[in-house]
Amino acid sequence: MTRILLVEDNEMNRDMLSRRLRKKKYEVIIAVDGQQGVDMAMSDNPDIILLDMSLPVMDGWQAARFLKAEPTTKDIPIIALTAHAMAGDREKALEAGADDYDTKPVEFKRLLGKISALLDS
Repeated sequence: MTRILLVEDNEMNRDMLSRRLRKKKYEVIIAVDGQQGVDMAMSDNPDIILLDMSLPVMDGWQAARFLKAEPTTKDIPIIALTAHAMAGDREKALEAGADDYDTKPVEFKRLLGKISALLDS
């Protein structure tokens, strides 16, 4: 079963995404801040990470940079999730180490396509 690490501090977003992903037969593990996300990525070895960029403790930008610099986590695909849809945000997320980028509110079908594309590559 594909294991997704969902790093999201907003309880409503976390609940909605985790329930919908589980319905699609993904195993979902959850972190509520950037530091916990980094720790869980290193200990639980997920297949892919959905990373909110506006997080407490360590933001998603820092977490992505850290994970891509670590030998044990550098190959785990990261999809940056953000409500910031400003010009240049996609590029900023990719520069920080994200493999793809999606805006909130999440369009679930589009996100599933991105997850599938990264897992199949």
